[in-house]
Amino acid sequence: MFTRDELLRLGQTDLPALVKRAMVWQTQAEEFESLLRKNSRNSSKPPSSDGLAKPKPKSLRKSGQRKSGGQPGHTGHTLRQIDNPDHIVQLPLSKCLCGAESFLDDTPVLGYQRRQVFELPEPKLEVTEYQAEIKRCPHCGKVVHAPFPEDVYAQAQYGRRLLSWFAYLHVQQLLPSNRITQVCQDLFGQPVSEAVVFRAIQNTYDRLQPFENTLIHLLRKAQGIGVDESGLRVMDKLHWLHAVVTPLLTFYGVHEKRGNEATDYFDILPQFKNCMVHDFWKPYFKYDCTHGLCNTHLLRELKFLLEENGQTWAGDMSGLLLDMNTFVKDRKQSVTELTESEKTPWLKRYRSIVQHGRTANPLINPAATLPKRGRRKQTKAQNLLDRLETYEPSVLAFLHDLRVPFTNNLTEQDIRMIKVRQKISGCFRTLQGARNFARLRSYISTVRKHGLNILHSLEDARRGSPFLPMPLPP
Repeated sequence: MFTRDELLRLGQTDLPALVKRAMVWQTQAEEFESLLRKNSRNSSKPPSSDGLAKPKPKSLRKSGQRKSGGQPGHTGHTLRQIDNPDHIVQLPLSKCLCGAESFLDDTPVLGYQRRQVFELPEPKLEVTEYQAEIKRCPHCGKVVHAPFPEDVYAQAQYGRRLLSWFAYLHVQQLLPSNRITQVCQDLFGQPVSEAVVFRAIQNTYDRLQPFENTLIHLLRKAQGIGVDESGLRVMDKLHWLHAVVTPLLTFYGVHEKRGNEATDYFDILPQFKNCMVHDFWKPYFKYDCTHGLCNTHLLRELKFLLEENGQTWAGDMSGLLLDMNTFVKDRKQSVTELTESEKTPWLKRYRSIVQHGRTANPLINPAATLPKRGRRKQTKAQNLLDRLETYEPSVLAFLHDLRVPFTNNLTEQDIRMIKVRQKISGCFRTLQGARNFARLRSYISTVRKHGLNILHSLEDARRGSPFLPMPLPP
């Protein structure tokens, strides 16, 4: 900042320097104003950053013709009576409600009106005692006893189902370990140490190694994957949770880095050769595969340019992408790919809108603005236009290949729960604890996508036979 005397001196002796500094201030002020106008609706900022000024929710999707609520064909979940209840309580009728003095004890029963109450049984821990016979061998004279089952190894211990339940509560329901011990005390009157909870999770992690090996192998060969990453606090330091997902598979991995060092370490993307959908994180473009960009992120950026900067071409592009997505959804019902004649009108409109954007955002004296080092500084509109033009095949991947989704929402939904976990329990105290959570969460998410019972599947893992997903037919 200049002092008053310096401004007066510059005004007398170096007016160009003063003008240059004023232009820098104006640019900085515009950047600060742009940052202040950004929120979760028009940028990639999370909703938690909106604070008390959170905008009213507004979907980027166009309103449809269907009414709100359950749609035709939706499977309901109404509570219905069952044929074989666990308990039956008969209610005798001894007097008519009409008020007559006669009693009905000896009157024949014509039938029953049935009502059922679904209730939790009184929670308690069942204790099974194993008694191994002790005998003296008549041949060798040694005293021997019958072998115990493999998983019965201590004088007193917790069973497989209870230990699986600990892992379920911690990883699926996101309960902190101290609250799990409180739940056990309240429900069963049995205090459980946090160390028992952590050992149960560690043991399950070790037994899920075959599952993770199978998962990585299937993801390398998948027809399409979604990838994303999110910050993770481990030992008060920033780490990254990386996700690679399909509609039936979920992989999570924890690493200190965000870029290619991490994605190479997990060894999925280096061997993947089909279509990868992501949100334009540049390190993903290193991999030799087809790339599809998440159009939800583009729609937010276009929304900001339209509402805050008055860029009308951005509104045209947003409408075009949404119309294109609707057209693709309709055609998916009857065809597996679009013809060139079907795609050409959309491509022409797309390129025409990009050209209109170029006209509205020209480079001012490109030679003069080119810095000595690095790239030329551009506005956000110019940067977005560069992306829409240079990466057109990736932006429109959903048009060229109907198997590619319009957005990367599936991956973002899978990775969102780590944010919920951190809000509930805070950061991970150890790197191994974070890796335990990631592998167990990979297993639980994959099991859930296959429609299997999560708790039973965790029991199978502790038994040494975890669920192993099968490859999809070609």
